[in-house]
Amino acid sequence: MISRRSVLLGGLGAAAAAGLSGCSAHSGPTGHASRTFGSPTPISASPGQKVVTKTLTAKPVTLDLGGREVSTWAYADAAPGPLVRATAGDFLRVTLDNQLPAETTIHWHGIRLRNAADGVPGLTQDPVKSGSQFVYEFTAPDPGTYFFHPHVGVQLDRALYGPMIIDDPAEPGDYDLEWVVVLDDWIDGTGTTPDEVLKKLISDGGGGSGHAMGDGMEGMDHDSMGGMSMGPPPWGDAGDVTYPLFLINGKAPTDPDVLRGKPGQRVRLRIINAAADTIFAVALGGHRFTMTHADGYPVQPADAAAFYIGMGERYDAVVTLSEGVFPLVARPFGKESGGQAMALVRTGSGQVPPPDHEPGELGAAILVGSLLQPSEGAKLPAKEVEASVDLRLQGSMKPYRWGINGAPYGHNEPLSVNAGQRLRIEAVNMSMMTHPLHIHGHTFAVPSGLRKDTVLMAPMQSLAIDLDADNVGDWMVHCHNSYHAEAGMMIDLTYADA
Repeated sequence: MISRRSVLLGGLGAAAAAGLSGCSAHSGPTGHASRTFGSPTPISASPGQKVVTKTLTAKPVTLDLGGREVSTWAYADAAPGPLVRATAGDFLRVTLDNQLPAETTIHWHGIRLRNAADGVPGLTQDPVKSGSQFVYEFTAPDPGTYFFHPHVGVQLDRALYGPMIIDDPAEPGDYDLEWVVVLDDWIDGTGTTPDEVLKKLISDGGGGSGHAMGDGMEGMDHDSMGGMSMGPPPWGDAGDVTYPLFLINGKAPTDPDVLRGKPGQRVRLRIINAAADTIFAVALGGHRFTMTHADGYPVQPADAAAFYIGMGERYDAVVTLSEGVFPLVARPFGKESGGQAMALVRTGSGQVPPPDHEPGELGAAILVGSLLQPSEGAKLPAKEVEASVDLRLQGSMKPYRWGINGAPYGHNEPLSVNAGQRLRIEAVNMSMMTHPLHIHGHTFAVPSGLRKDTVLMAPMQSLAIDLDADNVGDWMVHCHNSYHAEAGMMIDLTYADA
């Protein structure tokens, strides 16, 4: 007879699961045998290359979230942190000044940068000790909407995140305004901390009824998710944490951020999901979006009343403003309490909608962004697949254990590729939860050719993703649910011939 415990642990195996229970969320990536790197070797910009410099100070702060004061950690004195902006091809020199009572790093999410600047402790650098500084130097090669955050424990689930915009010098910019919109789920300083939340999830076994891992059954093909829109999507349980607040640009819906414009203006929205555990459905009351970019890469323009955005994803859209006051709403998917995130778009007089207002657009078909079609110039160059690896997302809520390819991070074998190869990653989500899969240092193509670096994978979904191994180094591949990652859902991608 097969016990319930055996079914839940599935492909992880008893030994790997036991190793998971002893992992610490305070020592960088779970279970990883950290290497020592020492101080980074300074590099210089090329002749004629523009240099962009900035200092980001991570420190304890107190924030006012709609009348509720919370103690947290942030860059500077606000959430989100300061905007980092450059033009594609610029050389960035960013200093992290760590004034936190803990080690930290900065990861530049979605940027195809050099390995030494990727910000993963034990894999690309030493963690930055309290009271110390670290200088990140890299060239940002690709235009787009990105963001930055730590890669230590569950620090992302504080206020340690900020937007990063890399401008395209060749883009016509046929819009009048630009709004950067950062979404977040919030729990820090509300009677608990993210570290305490993770500890409780592990000790309580997730507190739920359990989510069985796959047992070898065939995954759901990517195209079987349906057309461009669907509702509700087959995402099962999409998060583990009950949040009391959801924010847009660091503001609660009771004290919303106000985005101002004039009727008839075209606005480019750069929307970033910096949440640790929440998928959002985004809508702007009285308006429709024209989707233009996914994870920084242009797509064929697509009309949408609303769209889903997973943790770590970014979508750009254009809207033409009407006259009045309108709610910009991010509704959490699968969360039963905590309300929603809301900002206001004001172009004239009008009644302010209440914090719990639900735009009618959320009742229409909601677009799944990963099913957008790529612009022709955004596709990977035509090339035969030269290597293939399997990637199996596995785990359970009860007990709270997650892993990839049969084991938690540090106990699984790294994925391997040779420099110059076109690599196909045959990814299968063998759990009954949705996971945003993120790959560092590269972008990949889904079967439609859409370029991304983070993609939502539904329960039992299989997805063949292709990437060019053109960035030598040791890279992290992981679920961008912070709690799943810290419970073991990570694996390394290494270059065998480096």
